[in-house]
Amino acid sequence: MGGLLSCPNTTLRNCYFGVSLSMPKIKVYDSRGFTQRYMASSELRQLLKDDFTRFFIVRVEDMYRLVQETVPASRSTGHTLIYITKGEAVMSIGSKRYRTRRGELMMVPAGQVFSFGKDDVNKGYLCHFNEDILSGVYKNYTLWDSPPHIRPDHRAAQFILQLFKRLFFEYSAYGLERKDIIASYLYALLCELKHAGSSTAGVDGTSDLTRQFKQLVHTHFRTKHLVKDYAALLHVTPNHLNKTVKAFTGRSPTRWIDEIILSEAKTLLQQTSFSISQVAMEVGVTDQSYFARLFRRYEGVTPTAFRAMIEKS
Repeated sequence: MGGLLSCPNTTLRNCYFGVSLSMPKIKVYDSRGFTQRYMASSELRQLLKDDFTRFFIVRVEDMYRLVQETVPASRSTGHTLIYITKGEAVMSIGSKRYRTRRGELMMVPAGQVFSFGKDDVNKGYLCHFNEDILSGVYKNYTLWDSPPHIRPDHRAAQFILQLFKRLFFEYSAYGLERKDIIASYLYALLCELKHAGSSTAGVDGTSDLTRQFKQLVHTHFRTKHLVKDYAALLHVTPNHLNKTVKAFTGRSPTRWIDEIILSEAKTLLQQTSFSISQVAMEVGVTDQSYFARLFRRYEGVTPTAFRAMIEKS
């Protein structure tokens, strides 16, 4: 079973399965749907261009004051970068809650679960984009390789701030008329954040194959749990995938698969009121006892105990 915990008295298919259609769902929004739901205001049209579903950048204070209510656990079809220049912002991203202050950033990859309130007082920049804006040589960048919260040193923070300002000026003046300039500055910004994130969290080295593998796991972890499944998608042998991923990250593909499953489970335990069985189903595990063993193996506690610790903190 590719290193997975054993599943006695049941088959792997019964342990791992697709998500039931009757399961409660975390809502997924594109930028248009999200702003209509939480920021319905005529003022918003003055901030965003007609093609804002692909890319936009605004001042945090201009958009945040339009938020009408607390945003519950949600997902976005695009990526979001938030840079704070004054005050602080509090947001839950994945399984953790982050408090971001001046000169710091939050990064929310497309598909990641996030939530936030409406009472923060802050200033800064918010940039939201879809992957298609990063075409050509830029398209291989992924936010999943970077930590959600970045504290760059003073010099890097100044470079990052200048790139946000340049993107804001370009978008405010021209929208996406000069898409090549937007893409160039955005890619430069993402590279700065990648280096700043590496110094913050010690990000592993990577390769094209490793990067593609991790992206595929984030996309398919609910239905594909074996190394051979991803090897087939990548057109390599399981042995080659094992050696490459282990060499560049220090962890086997099986561990990556398990940890991404558990990361999503912790997110749901922290940000939703789903029952333990519903959380297990949401991450593609139908056997609740197996889910509890898998969770304990990596976290040292059961899902129930993990949620209780969160509620006490």
